[in-house]
Amino acid sequence: MNKMKMQIIRLAHYLMFIFILSNYTNAVWAAENKDKTQPTDFLDLAAVMLKDGHSDRALLALQSVDLKDKKTDLARFYTLQGLAYMNLNDFAAAKDSLQLAVKNGQNDAVIFVYLAQVHYALKAYRDTIQSIDKAGEHASKATLITLKAQAYWHLKETAAAIHALDEGQRLYPTDFSFLRRKVFYFVELGLYHEATQLGRQYLKQSKAAAEDYIAIGNALRLSKQYQEALDILEIARLRFPENEMVAKLLAYTYLDQGKLNSAAFILEQAALLNPGLQAEAGEIYRRAGRFHKALTLNESISDQKVKLKQRLSILLALKQFERAANMESSLYRSGVLDDQEVRYALAYALFSSKRFPEANKHLDHLKDAELFRKGTELRRLMEICKTEPWQCT
Repeated sequence: MNKMKMQIIRLAHYLMFIFILSNYTNAVWAAENKDKTQPTDFLDLAAVMLKDGHSDRALLALQSVDLKDKKTDLARFYTLQGLAYMNLNDFAAAKDSLQLAVKNGQNDAVIFVYLAQVHYALKAYRDTIQSIDKAGEHASKATLITLKAQAYWHLKETAAAIHALDEGQRLYPTDFSFLRRKVFYFVELGLYHEATQLGRQYLKQSKAAAEDYIAIGNALRLSKQYQEALDILEIARLRFPENEMVAKLLAYTYLDQGKLNSAAFILEQAALLNPGLQAEAGEIYRRAGRFHKALTLNESISDQKVKLKQRLSILLALKQFERAANMESSLYRSGVLDDQEVRYALAYALFSSKRFPEANKHLDHLKDAELFRKGTELRRLMEICKTEPWQCT
């Protein structure tokens, strides 16, 4: 979407430059012509200001133009005013000025290019399409075809949007942006099979960026075509080894298939570039039952709260209850005992270490209904251990 906006902005600047250049030439001529009237002088001055990028000053110059003077070129006045407002992102004012330019005889088709851009910025998508249709030869420019497709898309006229992209492909066979956008349209429509086919075509023909592989790989993943998604994302991983999103999406695709070790390994490798992924890799290793591997990764986690929470859960999984219980002071200092899940886990470690008074102290803090129920069960077990200790050996 941002790429399309940049293309449209470049087109606008190019057309604006051509328009202003003609006015700038008039300004030079005006400086040599002593008989030029004052209203025209201010129009020329405004054109020069626009050319130099001073839209606010151009508007000030236009305020000095006498609109009641019959010699004033109103079409030119409102065109310059509209361009100045466009540059200042005052699109409502720009629309009014450009429409007045047309009403007062502006017959250069480029005016409708500006109007299309203004209408689109104001989310007046039907007006956007109508302006493009009036833009003459400009309407067949790649950026305006894309703008038209997007306008149809926002109006939920999906067939017309796709038809516009087809026309763009026909006119510009080496411009793969139309094919790329069509892939995204199909993804949004839930047509994952079609998106997959077009995606492969796009990746094969174009100089695809990491974001393209991510978008198409995710489309395959959502359509549950996991192996094809993996094929594309593995290539992306080789081409863009430093792209975190590629690694994460590849890992999540393995997770979708229940391949926890593969997912954890990919994130572990990615963590060499971004240590922030170590916690996630360690958590997946824990889920895979590789507790010692998870514990090793846990040592390198910089976020103390995340580190301590994960370490506690790993030690409990390893049934190293005494080590888990001895984390109490660290958990206090870090403030993670505010998390009732963590407090219950610590209470369980203390219970399993037969440190019942300390366990009871933490159970007193539980407010969550489910954790309170579990705490009540722990208290019952502690009473059994007190009265019938042979059952707790």
